[in-house]
Amino acid sequence: MSQEPVEQTFVQGGHSSFGYTKEELGQKTDEELILLFQQDVMPAFDILVARFKGPLLNFIYRFLGNYDDASDVLQDTFIRVYHKKHLYKTIAKFSTWIYTIAGNLAKSELRKPYKRRSVHIIQQSSDKEEFEIPLPDSEALPDQRTDGSFKRLRIEHALMQIPEVFREAVILRDIQDLAYEEIAEIIGMPIGTVKSRINRGRSHLQKLLKDIYD
Repeated sequence: MSQEPVEQTFVQGGHSSFGYTKEELGQKTDEELILLFQQDVMPAFDILVARFKGPLLNFIYRFLGNYDDASDVLQDTFIRVYHKKHLYKTIAKFSTWIYTIAGNLAKSELRKPYKRRSVHIIQQSSDKEEFEIPLPDSEALPDQRTDGSFKRLRIEHALMQIPEVFREAVILRDIQDLAYEEIAEIIGMPIGTVKSRINRGRSHLQKLLKDIYD
């Protein structure tokens, strides 16, 4: 993958040449920042990168199961935002737009011939009751990282075993904590389909992880 660097132009205190301090920009919404970036206010892009690099890396990593691949896709995502900023429209939340970009790039990465991974499809339970699987938090404290390392590894492995369409929906809902409406926009499906995929993904995970959550 091309490692084109994402340009960084942080404000170094005081007012920048664009008339905003770093503190002023930091108080703006994501949507206000991308609109400023469309007007070539470059520090606005830096703040968007700072806000989204952690959550996006977590999402991409959980989806791909490989940190190096996830880092490459994260870099490509910000490069795409940098060069395609004019494509953002105010009818959508910025988070929806950037997650859509990241998700599409991650799926393309997963479909590369040398990246193909086998997926074990488990028979769906007839039980339609909605339930949640306690998934790992990327911001866990150091002692939690130590105590829960075995459990997290099991969960990460289980995520990679469920079908891709269910995995994406479960990660967006249960790890990224996005609303059903936003997930529906990101994956381009009705809310009913989103809820069905989340429930089926959780059902698969519950079966794979029943020994650690019984």
